Amino acid sequence: MALVPDGVGTLTGHGCDLLVERGAGSGAGIDDAAYQDAGASVVDYDEVCTADLVVSVRDLADRDAAGSPPNFVGVFDPLWVPQKAQRHADEGRCAFSLDLVPRITRAQTMDVLSSMGTIAGYEAVLLAASRLPQMFPLMMTAAGTLAPARVLVLGAGVAGLQAIATARRLGAVVEGYDVRPAAVEQIRSMGARAVELDLSEPGADAASVEDSGGYARAQSEDVAGRQQELLAPYVAASDVVITTAAIPGRASPLLLTAEMVDAMALGSVVIDLASERGGNCAASQSDVEVERGGVTVLAPTDLVSRCARHASQMFSRNLVAFLRHLAPDGEIDLRDDEILEAMLVTRDGAVVHPGVAEALGGSEATGEG
Repeated sequence: MALVPDGVGTLTGHGCDLLVERGAGSGAGIDDAAYQDAGASVVDYDEVCTADLVVSVRDLADRDAAGSPPNFVGVFDPLWVPQKAQRHADEGRCAFSLDLVPRITRAQTMDVLSSMGTIAGYEAVLLAASRLPQMFPLMMTAAGTLAPARVLVLGAGVAGLQAIATARRLGAVVEGYDVRPAAVEQIRSMGARAVELDLSEPGADAASVEDSGGYARAQSEDVAGRQQELLAPYVAASDVVITTAAIPGRASPLLLTAEMVDAMALGSVVIDLASERGGNCAASQSDVEVERGGVTVLAPTDLVSRCARHASQMFSRNLVAFLRHLAPDGEIDLRDDEILEAMLVTRDGAVVHPGVAEALGGSEATGEG
């Protein structure tokens, strides 16, 4: 849910009138009465779409409605699916995508990617633990000693670090890897062993592996192949591999080839959190359970909804922080501002975000056609 009753109370105190779709919070354990008690009006979807601004966890629902809101805030990944941005432009809408929040100190309270990554990393470990045919911790019992599970986490962003921390709390022996050198200390700080690979082979890409936003850059084919080769023995020795590597606006890097999965022991589990952009594992299929040579490969695309209450609370707090920044005096103010400029995708019938415009095929992309 994009907004919880606590957030409604904050925004009504900020001078906003709130409309909430009837029954929208039920999946997160929030009934309509809680929204009404917080000061919102509970209405049908058609009436929600007559508001000055509509907020949603994802993109505007593809549902017929009597009205079309002039302003929208949600998560619609316009760098990867720029056609969604074009639709907002065609409808003359001013649209902000929360996944474009800049990684600066002032915007930390608005960072939904970090919030949802925290939930996804936690849930990925629980999913793996439920499917692995052994317990995670070392157990000394009257029936003998049970060895701990070995977990390898590939990608040490927020989701990866949370997966490492959760697996450690469950008692697993954990290793972590990220192509960014700066991530080594972060992995160690979670109590895991950092896998460090020497990718400086002849012909390797000497460019920085990290962009200005702190995300990993796409690597050359030579470096990617070398990386897979060096990761192979670590993958083969693991009971669980969790992959979280992503590059903004690009296909997910391939970290696990089919041959690497084949080398894993019978009963092992792979959780691929990057399948929406092609996946980190060659054997994964979005939201489909794949069994390959006795290895279970899972690629869930909506793990955060398994923890809907806390995910909604975190998302709501990020959203409220952004809305208060967007409308500091209760009215939308499209002023010159680093945060707003980074997140604004469409305005006045045009795609105005440079990266999204480029993804559509040219910097002059407009709302036409």
